[in-house]
Amino acid sequence: MPRFAANLSLLFTEYAFLDRFEAAAKAGFTAVEFLFPYEHDPDAIGERLRRFGLTQAMFNLPPGDWAAGEKGFAALPDRFDELQRSLHTALPYALATGVKRLHLLAGNADRRDNAAALAFRRSLAVATHFFAPHGIDVLIEPLNHRDAPGYFLDDVDHAHALVREMAIPNLKLQFDVYHCQILHGDVTTRLREMLPVIGHIQVASVPSRHEPDDEELNYPFLFAELDRLGYAGFVGAEYRPRGKTEDGLGWFKPYRAGT
Repeated sequence: MPRFAANLSLLFTEYAFLDRFEAAAKAGFTAVEFLFPYEHDPDAIGERLRRFGLTQAMFNLPPGDWAAGEKGFAALPDRFDELQRSLHTALPYALATGVKRLHLLAGNADRRDNAAALAFRRSLAVATHFFAPHGIDVLIEPLNHRDAPGYFLDDVDHAHALVREMAIPNLKLQFDVYHCQILHGDVTTRLREMLPVIGHIQVASVPSRHEPDDEELNYPFLFAELDRLGYAGFVGAEYRPRGKTEDGLGWFKPYRAGT
């Protein structure tokens, strides 16, 4: 049975951030993820995880000016110093939460630009080397062009090939089913092909990005397929609830802890 992680940046937003951990545990989740923790004390987050018996599945490395539309800087040659500083910013949060997966955002750049491609590879090499002694995987995630126009990593097959080519043990693919469906479709075949390098999976309905319970994709089939494939990682529930989070968890009932 898949191990689901509630994305606390999108779910349970009826509560203050630090109160969402309790809400997720009461709803039956045993793991959580979120976009960014950096406005909060790392020890406070770690304490909530321990108090409610939750595992931190993943979170993102610093993105730059998120409010201004920045989505990282790993592929931006003139931001390499900032990239290096961001690793040190994230480390206390990784240690306090015990997380084993961190997503490195590429930034907005043209994937066909050789300087951007080289900068991204350099950033991946540095980040994976930095986190390897802590047993932490670095994830890369392709994003679709509707939600993230201009994002450097906009092709799942390219990201898969890059992870395989670089062959760094702690470099993994973050496979977001929502983004893959919009970019390419053929989700099940790609899951089967790419599973050996997948470090984390995320889900939402397509096209609305609501609960994974209807629209284009047959999620019960996909969840069963993950079991058939022997996927042992986490599946992040990264969707925008239609209303109150608890009212939309019917999809999760067959998988919740204790059922």
